[in-house]
Amino acid sequence: MSIRVLLADDQALVRTGFQLILESEPDITVIVHAQDGQQAVDATREHRPDVVLMDIQMPILDGLEATRRILDQPDPTTRVLILTTFERDDYIFQALRAGASGFLLKSAPPDQLINAVQVVASGEALLSPSVTRRVITEFAHRPDPTTRPPTLDTLTARELEVLKLLTRGLSNIEIATHLFVGENTVKTHVGRVLMKLGLRDRVQAVVFAYEHGLVRPGQ
Repeated sequence: MSIRVLLADDQALVRTGFQLILESEPDITVIVHAQDGQQAVDATREHRPDVVLMDIQMPILDGLEATRRILDQPDPTTRVLILTTFERDDYIFQALRAGASGFLLKSAPPDQLINAVQVVASGEALLSPSVTRRVITEFAHRPDPTTRPPTLDTLTARELEVLKLLTRGLSNIEIATHLFVGENTVKTHVGRVLMKLGLRDRVQAVVFAYEHGLVRPGQ
């Protein structure tokens, strides 16, 4: 089935360019455009796209608040991929906490944009390498947490190990190789980790691990 995409950007030429790139792939279809954040929220509710490609700086309602409203549902099926020219830390962390499944710079080459949409649509999460480094740096300089979230105690030893491997940016296949288990086993472990911790995806799992001092840079 085709991946249904909503493009949200206040520049018509940018939206047109993204559509040309994305629809060069047979499994991606752009179903609707939005030129501001409020239009993105309304169009998402009407059309239920698989992925919203969301700019941050837009009129009426910015992309961060639009992302919050889109994902502030009991069980949202749409995933949001933030695409911007900016690498400001406050944008990155606000977008992640709002529930975005990916964060990619507009300077990324076309093949990375296509791959990002496909990855996010498949239920995975994606961060550009520069963003991942900033996430690690941000949480590395925080003091050790004084309280341990009770949800951590629900994880088995293997699930905790998988969570720590996620923070290294390893794919399911790479984790499976590291643990000498099958890829389907890893998928099961990842799913249980997310469910037990109440997290949406791998991005939130990485943030959670650093935020609660489970890992440190260089480990």
